[in-house]
Amino acid sequence: MSDPDYHSLSDQREFRPTFMKGVVFLVLLGLVIAGFLFGAFLMRSAEGPKVAVAEPEPMTVEVTEAVLVKDFVLDEAYSGLAQAQRTSQLGFPSGGRIESIRVRVGDHVKAGDTLAKLDTRGLAAQLASLEAVVDEARASYQLALDTVERQRTLLAQGHVSTQRVDEAEAQAATAAARIASAKAQADTLRVQIDLARITAPFDGVVTARFADEGAIAGPGTPLLELVEAGKLEAEIGVPASAVADLEPGKVYTLTAETGPVDATLRGVTGVVNASQRTVAAVFDIDDAASVPAGTIVRLSIPRTIDEGGFWVPLKALTSATRGLWTIYVAVPDGGGARAESRVVEMVHTSGDRAFVRGPMQPGDRIITDGLHRITPGVPVTPIDSQRASTEHDG
Repeated sequence: MSDPDYHSLSDQREFRPTFMKGVVFLVLLGLVIAGFLFGAFLMRSAEGPKVAVAEPEPMTVEVTEAVLVKDFVLDEAYSGLAQAQRTSQLGFPSGGRIESIRVRVGDHVKAGDTLAKLDTRGLAAQLASLEAVVDEARASYQLALDTVERQRTLLAQGHVSTQRVDEAEAQAATAAARIASAKAQADTLRVQIDLARITAPFDGVVTARFADEGAIAGPGTPLLELVEAGKLEAEIGVPASAVADLEPGKVYTLTAETGPVDATLRGVTGVVNASQRTVAAVFDIDDAASVPAGTIVRLSIPRTIDEGGFWVPLKALTSATRGLWTIYVAVPDGGGARAESRVVEMVHTSGDRAFVRGPMQPGDRIITDGLHRITPGVPVTPIDSQRASTEHDG
């Protein structure tokens, strides 16, 4: 039999260690949580968010006053090429061996100057043969005429019949026809010899040479390119809506790479180009020596845009969304000023300024510098741009 006192003592020994362990665990857990809370409190006290207790110093910025305009003049520019009125590619109508070319690229020539020749020895020999035929035909014709005179004398004396006279006259007519035929063939050869020589059709400058001496030139193959000198024209495409503002015979100032050029409007074609949707206006350039052929020239036509808005410096604009732009205006705020943003639409640019429209009022002071430092609501000290420039120069 077991002893009841023994079992009771054993249960007490086993229960006491388990209870003590729980107490120790709870104490340690409480200490850990308290440590975490204390550390968090220290960190919050040391690195918590800093709250500004003083107003930031205002930034000094340049401003310009917004001036409302009801319309503006837009100079629309249209371009074209200054080119010679006549350009010819010269060649021989019949083929042959090139005997000589007397010009090079860049040479200036006068109308009628001989530029190139073919070898015409074969044609010259044929011409000499035909000239001999002409001489022979003339001799035969003269003999036929003498025969006609004798036959007429004998007819008057009654020694021959009328038929003999008619036969003599027929032979004379045949001889005359032979002369005309031989002369025509000789003239044909003379024309061929003449066409075997290229002459300048007008005063100009040689701009290209496609063959050299000794080469075989094909019929109609270009050998030289000649550009007329002293006469330039410019063909400029303009919108059909601008044609009414152009006056034929009026002198306009075109802009070229070499500077301004005066040109007289010869006329307007009145036909819209299907691909460019423009109408060609042709100008005669008065001083052709001042503009090289092939130079791009531009015509400016002023157009009034009936649209209200403001001219602002380009540097006062920063890009916004959807193709719009942002400007900053210095608005009064108590005794100072603050930057306020306005979203505007850019209508046109010209040089270093832009024409905009949007929620602006005449007299607004537009901030023109330091935009990278500006945010809406920041305090600013506005200085007029002209005064700022004077102070800077001083």
